[in-house]
Amino acid sequence: MTPFTEKVINIIQNIPKGQVMTYGQIAGLAGSPRAARQVVRILHSMSRKHQLPWHRVINAKGQIALQDDDAFNEQILLLEMESVEVDHKRTIDLATYQWLP
Repeated sequence: MTPFTEKVINIIQNIPKGQVMTYGQIAGLAGSPRAARQVVRILHSMSRKHQLPWHRVINAKGQIALQDDDAFNEQILLLEMESVEVDHKRTIDLATYQWLP
C-alpha cells in the first residue's frame, strides 16, 4: 500500500459521524491535491476491507457522486441517520457539515 493510500484511509476513518468531506479535500490532506479521482478509487476498492465510512465522502459541490441508484439512496439514508440534512436537490450544505480537521 502506498503512503498516499494509507493517508487517505486514515483520513476517511476519522471523519466524525454527522460530518462529510470532499474527495478533493481528502486528496489535499493526504498530500496530493489533484488526486480526487484516486480517492474515489481507494473508496471503491478498500471501503469494505477497511470498514471505511464511505457515505461521508461527497463531491466538491456538496452532492453525492454515485450513479448507481441503490448506492445513491443508501448514502442518503446513512447520512440522514447521522443527522446530516440532504436537501430537495440532494445536496449537503458544506458550510454546515464539512469536517475541517
